[in-house]
Amino acid sequence: MSTPDFARHRLHLEAPLSVGARLPLARDQANYLLNVLRLKEDGTVLVFNGHDGEWLAAIAVEGRKSAALIMVRQVRTQTPPADLHYLFAPLKHARLDYIAQKAVEMGAGVLQPVLTRHTQVSRLNLDRLRANAVEAAEQCGILSLPQIRPEAALAAALDALEPDRMLVFCDEAADRQSPLAVLAGAKPGPLAVLIGPEGGFDEAERTLIRARPGTLVLSLGPRILRADTAAVAALALVQASLGDWPRL
Repeated sequence: MSTPDFARHRLHLEAPLSVGARLPLARDQANYLLNVLRLKEDGTVLVFNGHDGEWLAAIAVEGRKSAALIMVRQVRTQTPPADLHYLFAPLKHARLDYIAQKAVEMGAGVLQPVLTRHTQVSRLNLDRLRANAVEAAEQCGILSLPQIRPEAALAAALDALEPDRMLVFCDEAADRQSPLAVLAGAKPGPLAVLIGPEGGFDEAERTLIRARPGTLVLSLGPRILRADTAAVAALALVQASLGDWPRL
C-alpha cells in the first residue's frame, strides 16, 4: 500500500478523474483553496472521487473566488471499499458527526443508521452524514467513501445483512469476558458491528439480535460507555482481531 501524501491538501470531487481533465471547483472549495490556504496559480492539491484513485491536480485561478483543477497524474491507484458494516442508533448533532467521522477513519465501508426503541433521533440529515464522511476521508488519506444508507428499523437492518456476515453485537448486558478472547475464537469473514442508543436495547430487541445466526455477543468492559465512545472501542477491537489491521 502506498503512503498518503499529507503535505498537500486533499479534496473530494464527484467528477471522473483523468489526465488533462479540467474540473471547475464549487465556490466554497475555490474560496478555501485561494483565500484560506492561499494557494496560487499552478499550486497543487490531491484529488479523489472514490472510484479513480488519487490524483495530483494543478490549480487554475479564474478569479478571486473562482478556480478549476487540472488533473496532472494519478499518484495512488484505487483501493476497494472496506467490507465492514457499521450499524448504529443515531445520536444528536455533534456526537453523530463524531461517529460518522470516526467510523470512516476506522475502516467502515457501510454506515447504517438503525432505529430502536430508545433511539434519540428518528430522522437523519443524510447529506450532513455524508459530508462528515467525506471530511474524514479527505483528512485521513482514505480513497474509498463508505456507502451511507437511510435509517432503517432494527429488524429490517438485521434482515438486510447477508447470511454469512458475522454481526458483532456490543451488548452492555453481556457476560464480562475478554472481548479479545471472544473475537479470537471467531472465523474471519465479512463483518458488521452493532452499537445501540444511549438508553441501550430493550429485552425484546436484545432477544431479536441474539437470535440472528452468526451473531457474536461482545462486552466492552466493566464501565458503561457513551455510544460514540463505544463505537470507537468496538471498531478498534474488531479491526485488530478480525479486520484489516492484521494484514498490514
